[in-house]
Amino acid sequence: MKIDFNRPFLTGKEAHYMYQAVYTKKLSGNGVFTKKCQQFFEEKYGFKKCVLTTSGTDALEMAAILCDVQPGDEVIVPSYTFVSSALAFVRQGARIIFADSYADNPNIDADKLESLITDKTKVIVPVHYAGVACDMDKIMDIANRHGIFVVEDAAQAIDSYYKERPLGSIGHFGCFSFHETKNVTAGGEGGLLCVNDERFIRRAEIIWEKGTNRAEFFRGMVNKYGWVDTGSSFLPSEINSAFLWAQLENLEVIQARRKAIWETYQEALQPLADKGCFKTPNIPSYATNNGHMYYLVCNSLEERTALINFLKQHDVCAVFHYLSLHLSDYYREHHQGAIPALPCCDHFADCLVRLPMYYELSEEDITLVIKLIKEFYHA
Repeated sequence: MKIDFNRPFLTGKEAHYMYQAVYTKKLSGNGVFTKKCQQFFEEKYGFKKCVLTTSGTDALEMAAILCDVQPGDEVIVPSYTFVSSALAFVRQGARIIFADSYADNPNIDADKLESLITDKTKVIVPVHYAGVACDMDKIMDIANRHGIFVVEDAAQAIDSYYKERPLGSIGHFGCFSFHETKNVTAGGEGGLLCVNDERFIRRAEIIWEKGTNRAEFFRGMVNKYGWVDTGSSFLPSEINSAFLWAQLENLEVIQARRKAIWETYQEALQPLADKGCFKTPNIPSYATNNGHMYYLVCNSLEERTALINFLKQHDVCAVFHYLSLHLSDYYREHHQGAIPALPCCDHFADCLVRLPMYYELSEEDITLVIKLIKEFYHA
């Protein structure tokens, strides 16, 4: 039987809540289930203000608008990330300055950030890869000294922490994804913008509501609403929010299972890593593990390709991840000046492989994946 890389988990309540949403006759968003989800995040993690979005990309685009990114501004983004981390700011006219990863961790190398800052730097975008925290003390110290905004791309980082602080709550803004590959989903797509700086709360609602003060109207704060700012249709359907609510009700159960799978992989595969077959995830002492992803870092591109093909021959789907954004066709075409050399990022792009990880992955499935990896390495 084929072992998929990912399968969205259903709690059993999704269709029930979606049915309820349909019969409230309030489907366009910002209804009962939208408010439930937003309140959940504000109360559980202490985010000052949360608004659900149609995707993690939309959350990043809202953050770019709120940071008032203008043409010519520079935004520092890790090259080893999904294109949305950069694209949200490119759409505002920003020049992207790509940063390298650590040698032992795909996250942005905070020790090299200062050298990338100029008088045009507007935003730093730390991406918490695999739900593991970037070094936020260093990043925030640099940002505060230079008057720079920090937008946490926490797309993979729900329920993960930096020194007991929830990821997404440390920068000026935090952006989450509820795509079907994430720990919880809003029915395939969805996202969340967390506003941690009170200066931007009111404007965030206006941008979220297509540039109108409609949210204030429904709270009775104004007697009519109109067009007052830029914005777009960022808020999701109430049906998506209903789906997400079923997942959030079961977040602790989902997290416990994913972490258990992660630990099973780690315990079985670390001895091979100790022998130099590959490297296992490095989780710094300041970070927690939210069970989003389990990956190996092979010793070469050729080795990774052979491992993926070997697993595929046995009906196990393992996949590589990001390609270096600084080497992309789009960046080469639009970038002015020399393409930066980012060797650590390129190493992860060539060598990192993700193993199957989802709630319903059985013990037999996990045992088979581990057995095949040991067989591939003759261990």
